[in-house]
Order: sequence, then C-alpha cells, then structure tokens
Amino acid sequence: MTYRVGIDVGGTFTDFAMLKGSDVVLHKNLSTPDDRSIGVMTGLKKLAEIEGLALGDFLKSCDAIVHGTTIADNTLIEMNGAVTGLITTEGFRDEIEYRRGYKEDIWDVRLAPPVEITPRRRRLTVPERVLADGTVYKQLDEAAVRESCRRLKKQGVESVAISLLFSFVNSAHEKRVAQIVREEMPGVHLSNSHEVLPRAPEYDRTSTTVVNAYVAPRVTSYLEKLVERLKQAGYAHQLMVMQASGGVMTREYIEGAPIRVLASGPAGGVIGSAHVGGAKGYPNLLCVDMGGTSYDMSVVINGAAPAETGWNMHHRYLIGVPMVKVETLGAGGGSICYVNKGALEVGPASAGSEPGPICYGRGGTRPTITDALLMLGILSADSDFAGGSFSLTQQGVAEAFQQLGEAMGYSAEDAAFDCFRVVNANMSQAVTRTVAGKGIDPKDMVMLAYGGNGPVFAAVQAEDLGIAKVLVPKASPTFSALGTLVANPSIDEERSYIAPAGGLDLDKLRALWSELETRAAKYFTEARFPATQLSAQYQMKMRYPGQNWSLTFDLQTHQGLHDLSFVDAALSGKAIALFNARHTEEFGHIREGELPEVTGVRLVASVATPSPRVAAGFTATRIAPKPVKTRRANLGKGYQATPVFLGAEFKPGTEVSGPAIIEETFTTIVVYPGWKAQVDDAGDYELTRVV
Repeated sequence: MTYRVGIDVGGTFTDFAMLKGSDVVLHKNLSTPDDRSIGVMTGLKKLAEIEGLALGDFLKSCDAIVHGTTIADNTLIEMNGAVTGLITTEGFRDEIEYRRGYKEDIWDVRLAPPVEITPRRRRLTVPERVLADGTVYKQLDEAAVRESCRRLKKQGVESVAISLLFSFVNSAHEKRVAQIVREEMPGVHLSNSHEVLPRAPEYDRTSTTVVNAYVAPRVTSYLEKLVERLKQAGYAHQLMVMQASGGVMTREYIEGAPIRVLASGPAGGVIGSAHVGGAKGYPNLLCVDMGGTSYDMSVVINGAAPAETGWNMHHRYLIGVPMVKVETLGAGGGSICYVNKGALEVGPASAGSEPGPICYGRGGTRPTITDALLMLGILSADSDFAGGSFSLTQQGVAEAFQQLGEAMGYSAEDAAFDCFRVVNANMSQAVTRTVAGKGIDPKDMVMLAYGGNGPVFAAVQAEDLGIAKVLVPKASPTFSALGTLVANPSIDEERSYIAPAGGLDLDKLRALWSELETRAAKYFTEARFPATQLSAQYQMKMRYPGQNWSLTFDLQTHQGLHDLSFVDAALSGKAIALFNARHTEEFGHIREGELPEVTGVRLVASVATPSPRVAAGFTATRIAPKPVKTRRANLGKGYQATPVFLGAEFKPGTEVSGPAIIEETFTTIVVYPGWKAQVDDAGDYELTRVV
C-alpha cells in the first residue's frame, strides 16, 4: 500500500488528508505556533498509527507529501517578519509608499496607510540607471552600495530587497549589488527583483520583492526545518509545496521566491472545489472556507479558478506573482467577541490555538464564536471535538457571555446569539462585496462550504445571499489539505515584452519563451518528472493603449516543451483575434480600429498527477435516519429540542429535514429550518432550501 498525504497548516488547526487507493482518511490536530513543523509531524504520526505502522515505515510508503501553509500570511497579518531593507535606484526611494496612488477606500479620510515593511530610513538609493532597452545610461556607484550596506547593517537589517530600474531587461547592476551586499553583510537574506518578479511595472516588482524579503526568512527556515524532520523520520522523496497559483512545486523552487506560498492554503481549497464541483455538474461555485482563524471566499467559474497576475492586493501590499483570487476576512471559530463603544463586534483578532476559545480549557478568557456555538447548543461538551483529540468544557463560557451581555443590556444567551448573527452578517456582506465586484449574482451559483466551521454557517449564509443549494463534501473539515492532492506540480512564470501587436519581434519572443522553458525544464528534471509528461500553456498578455490592466489568453497548448513553431508570421493576427475575443468575454466590447499592445509573455508548465476520485448523483434508496438524541439549541428560531444525528452512520440516500444537527468526526453540519440535507453516492452532503 502506498499513500499520498496533503497537509494544510492553519492558524488554529493543522489538517491532513491521506489518499489510500480510492479512500481518503482525514485527520486534524492543533497547530503548534512556536514551531509548526511539530504539529505536522504529530499528525503524520497519528496517520501512521491509524494504518498500524511505525512513523518511519509509513513515511517510506508515502509517494508524495504535499504541503500548504499560511505561514507567509500569518507573518503579514502579525507583521513579525524579518527586519527588511531596500536598495533601489536613485530617485525611486519612495515609490513603494506612493502605491500608484491607490487607496482601499477613497472615502475613508481616516484610513491609515499600511504598516511599513521598509520605513524610509531603511529605504536607500544608489546612483545607477539602466534604460528600457537594457542599455546602461549611468554606471553603478559601487561605493554608494557599500555605504548603503553599512547603514542597513547598523539598523540590524536581516533581509535585503534589491530592486533597480529595468533590472528585468538587464540584471547586471542588480547582480553586482547583490554581490556587494553578500560581501558587506554576510548571512543576510537577499531578494533580487529580477529573480522574484522579472517584469514591469516597477512598483509591482518592488512591492513584490519587498514582501518576499520580509516573509522569506520565516518561510525558508520553516520549510528547511520540516524537510529535515521528515528526512530524519524516513521520508525519502521531495516535499511538494502548495503555491498561490493553485499548483504545487518542490521546496527548492519555492525558496527562489518564497512569496509564492502566500495564500497557498486557501488556494488548495479552491482547486479542490473546482475538482469536486466539476465532477458533480456544478461548474459555477461560491467557495467559502471558515476555519478557526479566518473566512476565505472565492469563485469558480465554468469549472476553473485561474491564477491572475494583475492587481493582487494582499494584506495591503501588491503581490505580482500568479495567485488564485481568494478574499480573506478575520472571521473564524476563534474570532473574539467584544463590545466597542457600545457596539458588538466580532474579530478580526483571534484566540488561535493557544490559548484558544474558553471552551478549549487552555486558559482562554475572552469569548469567541466557538464559545457562542457551545452556548447556542450547536456544539456540545458531551460530544467529541476535533476527532476526539479533546473535549470542550462549559466552564467559564456562560460567565464570559454574561459579562458581554451586561455591557449590551441583555442575557448571556442573547449575547451569544447576537455574536452568531454579527459574524454571519460580516461574512455575508464580504461575499456580497466580492461577487458584486466581479459582476456575479450569487443566486446563480452553488455554494461549496468547507473548513471546520464552514458547514455550521453555510445554509443560513446561503439563505441571506439567495442561494438555494449548498454542497458540503465529506472531507470538508480538511478540504484545503485534500485540495493540495488535486493540484498538479506546476511552474507559472512570465516575462515583460512591450510592443505594438502589429510589430512583434519574433526572435525576442522565442528568446523569452525559451528562457521560461529552460527554467521549467530545470526544476521539473530535478524533481524527477520526465519531460515527456510536461504540459505547456503558452500565454500572452495584451491591452489597448491607455489601459492600466492587461488580459491574459492562451496562444498554444501542447505536450512537452521546446516547440515554438507557433511563433511565426501569423502570430500577430492570431494574437489580436484571441485578445479581442477575450476582451469581449471580459468587458462585452472591443475597440474597433485600435491596435492593441503586447505587455508580456507567460508559460504555465505542469504535470498531471493522480487525484481523488469524486462520485456524483443520487441513486441510492432514500433513508430516513433516527436521531441519536435531542439537544436544546437555537438555530435562529429560539431555543427548542433539536434532533442530533451522527454523520458516521449516514449512508448514500440518507435525508434529513431541518431543524437538525449532524455531528461529523471533525465538523458539525447545521440543517436550518426550511432546509433539507441529502447524502449523495459519494457520501457528500447536498443541502437544499425547500421553503
């Protein structure tokens, strides 16, 4: 027997999905914030015990371990990354602070600027200038570089971002600066913009490089520690790491630009959603993931969740690498409930896993959403929690909500219910803003809910949004971990090339795509993937003159690399036609008589790997189960005796009408009044609104 294991390390829980033949085994345990690799190894040991194996024997039987993590996101949320400095071209010291004039809310006159990763005293410039065609206009002042290093060293800088003008065209100056920094500041981490994001414009490149420098030491240190622990325990293969683009790749590739793991955990869930939705005949999905710390939302359209390289604002910094679009809200089971100037608020602060909610019994003192669910009877101290890894306690919960209620003038139970209402409203409003910005009506979509807390709120949230159907996969508690097993190994990179679409330099285009092919072939070969297994998508980015944003479209897709025969005299006309079709699809029109311009080329190279099989349909005979007990619970209609079912006893064909609570091993599914839940042939839940 061989295994494939997907792992998603979150702020509160570390989730595992183990693929064993056609079966999927789930597990989750608390994350270990001081050293998250400990939590990973703890979970792997538990999976080994489930299989009746010693950890070393289990790891030797693992074909692949795929890892998604929020460590880069947590670094930006907590702003506890490396002390970072920036060396840039003279005259461009403050560009990262100008942010292209962008402001998240133009009407909020009190909106504070982002916390500075590189305060002005750590943003230093050097005389040099490379022009857009790569020619050197002014030679690099090496003495100024050494002086900048001395100033940064005095400030205790641990990581240096280097971003010089047009270094992606001619990187000679930037490489020389890096050499000098290594000489003057041995041991410092380096992030070179021509390696992290070799494309225009300069703000995108500088911002991405600065964030990379900020998170890289923590990400690389963690991955190196985990790889060493796995190796010592007996794992013989390379660790595969989830990327924000929705693909996975080796640690060696990721360490070249660790920023690629930003939002990699949520991306796994979106890729898994597209896989499941497509198999079940639902190509258009609203994906919602509520865990212990955050609430992530995204959309799948026509069965795909493409990675975008445009305006990816993440934690208030522009990230230029390809990213699956995921919007994040500070709303999870650990979100803290409090009164602020007479108003009840929930989050974004979270109790995390240490100390956690009050009901964890680990020393938490502030009420959270998980505590509210316990007060409402949706969760129970009499039932196993998180797969039986520990039990909840009532001690201190009612008293905390009593104190909260006194500040608002009502009872502890009313305070708990209002916390439930507030966090649900926050999530529904965030979804509405997200889909409205994309021109999507949520009524036309199916919701796919996952995460430990997603199925608790799914149906009531769907009702708020006008959605009539909700999918809850059996693997929903560890769905992002399962999604990492769906994701294929891939490398998604681009290069800048700016020219009118009617005057393309074919030799230059061949050279750029060849460079991308060479990089992809190198890393896939090192990862022991045969070149014959590679699939290549050759893409181009274009826009009309005067537009800020480019559209990406496929030019050619085929098996294998190093076939650029499509770059011929007909390329210009083909590219213009494809761009106009893409522009019409996105905006509903084209600009008649205007010649678009090319802004870049892109290559997505990937290898298909085995994915979990997904069944669909309802062919089993309808089963009406009996509840194992009733519990006093408030599902929005006041407290009443509510039937409780054990999901482990459900078979395909099982149907339950609300109000009801279904307790699964690692999550709770709430069937609200006016809804029914059915189990399909795969054992997944489909919730449907009936009134």
